[in-house]
Amino acid sequence: MDNYLLLTAIILDLIIGGPNFYPHPVVIIGRGINLLENLLRRICGSKFERIAGLILSVIIISSTFVVVDKLLEGAYYFNYYLGMIAELWILATTLAVKGLARAGNSIYQPLVVGDLEAARKKLDGIVGRDTEGLSVENIIRGTIETIAENTSDGIIAPLFYAALGGAPAAMAYKAVNTLDSMLGYKNEEYQHFGWAAAKIDDLANWIPARITGFLFAIAAWFTGHNWKNGFKMMSRDAAKHPSPNAGFPEAAVAGVLGLRLGGVNYYHGEKSFRAYLGQAEVDFNPEQIKEVLELMYWNVALFISGFYCVKLLIAQL
Repeated sequence: MDNYLLLTAIILDLIIGGPNFYPHPVVIIGRGINLLENLLRRICGSKFERIAGLILSVIIISSTFVVVDKLLEGAYYFNYYLGMIAELWILATTLAVKGLARAGNSIYQPLVVGDLEAARKKLDGIVGRDTEGLSVENIIRGTIETIAENTSDGIIAPLFYAALGGAPAAMAYKAVNTLDSMLGYKNEEYQHFGWAAAKIDDLANWIPARITGFLFAIAAWFTGHNWKNGFKMMSRDAAKHPSPNAGFPEAAVAGVLGLRLGGVNYYHGEKSFRAYLGQAEVDFNPEQIKEVLELMYWNVALFISGFYCVKLLIAQL
């Protein structure tokens, strides 16, 4: 990978985000998942759902990597600069820096003017929980939890895999993420069929989630927040989260901002309690959405700085 390609991809994402004037690769991956799911369910039947789900996951992830790799190989062969542009575009589509910031700000803006209904509707677009009737505090909590978790899933994880294997690896990670979001439900329909997708996603996010939590705590030092408490809460509470990964960025943010995340949520009218992360040292207020977005930007900056420092160190060896 070109030395400045990863940084340029981030800048491109910050400028244009995810425009609608081209078909997003994740949409194409999603269509492939739907087609294969229907085919494999017919072939394998209900007795072999786990095997069918595993086969689907392997085909989607491997084919995504191979297709992107071959497309870039052809582009670079035809013209070096065409290859760079193609890889830059693919890398940018795997990132969600601007999209996550836009989502956070779209909730912050109605909150500060007291339009709770608009804030609930915006939150509903980025979370799986029920948002109808949520209080100001729970709107803010849901927003912060989502930004913290998606800093890992939507930014640091694709950057991590891009650093290891370029655009093909980053897009293969997005395939993993898409498989989990479409199949990784713990309900009757997907409990067995989506088992492999959920487990692969857990494995793929294991390192990036911990890097994200660590960087959130480090970012707190630069932003004047309680970085020591970020490490403390991450160490104490991360494992309480039902996800083996999401607890690390969420607990770190909870500690850094002096908040208590987690608690009662509703999903399709069903009450669900998630273990508390952090301690309630301050009350929730809309400005904390801005603060967690600032921490997100610092997280990205620290990751990129670390990446280029490691590359420079390796080059000197």
